[in-house]
Amino acid sequence: MKFVLVGAGSAQFGCDMLGDIFSTKSLEGFHITLLDINPDALKKVYDYVKVFIEANKLNFTVDATTERKEAFKNADFIISSIEVGDRFLLWDQDWKIPMQYGIHQVYGENGGAGGVFHSLRIIPSVLDIVKDAIDICPNAYIFNFSNPMTAICTAVKRAYPDAKFIGMCHEIGWLHKWLPKILRMNYEDFEIKAGGLNHFSCLLEIKDKKTGKDLYPDVLKNAYGYFEHEVGYSDLLKYAKENNSFSKTENFDHSIEEKLKGEFIWADRRLLKVILDNYKLLPITVDSHFGEYIAWAWDVSDHRGILDFYELYRTVLSKAEPKIELTVKERASSIIDAIVTGNSYTEEAVNILNEGLIEDLPNWIAVEVPAVISKNKVEGVKLNNVPKGFLSLLRNYVSVYDLTAEAAIHKKREYAVQAILANPVVNVCKNTEDMIDTMISCQKPYLDYLK
Repeated sequence: MKFVLVGAGSAQFGCDMLGDIFSTKSLEGFHITLLDINPDALKKVYDYVKVFIEANKLNFTVDATTERKEAFKNADFIISSIEVGDRFLLWDQDWKIPMQYGIHQVYGENGGAGGVFHSLRIIPSVLDIVKDAIDICPNAYIFNFSNPMTAICTAVKRAYPDAKFIGMCHEIGWLHKWLPKILRMNYEDFEIKAGGLNHFSCLLEIKDKKTGKDLYPDVLKNAYGYFEHEVGYSDLLKYAKENNSFSKTENFDHSIEEKLKGEFIWADRRLLKVILDNYKLLPITVDSHFGEYIAWAWDVSDHRGILDFYELYRTVLSKAEPKIELTVKERASSIIDAIVTGNSYTEEAVNILNEGLIEDLPNWIAVEVPAVISKNKVEGVKLNNVPKGFLSLLRNYVSVYDLTAEAAIHKKREYAVQAILANPVVNVCKNTEDMIDTMISCQKPYLDYLK
């Protein structure tokens, strides 16, 4: 069988995914094709992977190409994590240009006006990937790791409803870190359900597997105290130190490094407290993504913490070198294992079409829910009794995804304007057209279709 990794020139994505695949015994003997539009980055990862396979005596074969249609021939599984253009340059524009026009947004990567522009920039490229897959390998499963996840998955399933397209995000993994410390129990002892929209999900249920006891009261009692004293970004800082990222960057603010050595508190703590206090729910996401979708989140966010984290994140990724660890991190390989072997299990979070999984949301929206994975089947788990307060926040944003998908699929500017105006984060109107023209001018190769 054959994997294709789209965007494999990314040292982080390509190597993390290969570590997952190499660590999954049922996938031994598979062929892997590395695909990227950047030949230099692709060659660097490919050369490293060849040496790694040989050194570790792994039963895999690998090749690399910049030609997508060639790569997709006979593919069984396509795993994609792409960006278009200079990721952080464009992210800066998504974030700062709308702010110049009076829009207060927390991050501008997935939600808010910036999230709309990011979506409109990347969705056409993802649709091209899916179209080639439908034409060349129509039975292949396609796993998407690109953001904005909900916007991409919603648009793809609208344009290509028969595509076996599944969105994957690592954010659910934070519960593995948080919950054992909050409750002083092993994670294996928990039965959990979490869901919502990607980067806008909450822990909805948590029970003791052995006794059936509802553990959520204990989560609410202990969670804020845990986060108040938790040192933030420690894993990212460790990675930065191991790869000597700080010394390689002349313009890096070393005061951030000094803060991270001490009690640098998690930047989401203020917004987290509001959600815990007012909605009695624990968000599962970090990096302040949760606040990207809420009109008032800007007012309670820790903006210095967000800016410091962003600077550290950009520094670490810009200096990342190929490095494979033989451990499962991203979970796509676990799903593939179940699809191939029939060893059924429940995956904690996938992004798929709603179709009644969250009753109070439209069927056409992509939702983040658990799923039962079995032989050639990914079946979402219905989430009952989602709290009305949380549903109200979700419903406030779903129309933005509807209009964004229409704008990207049909290449219509009027839908882009309406997506901005429907956005709960946007509270100004008169300069919307001018803002869109500015974004098109700055990102012409990707947004010129909106002229």
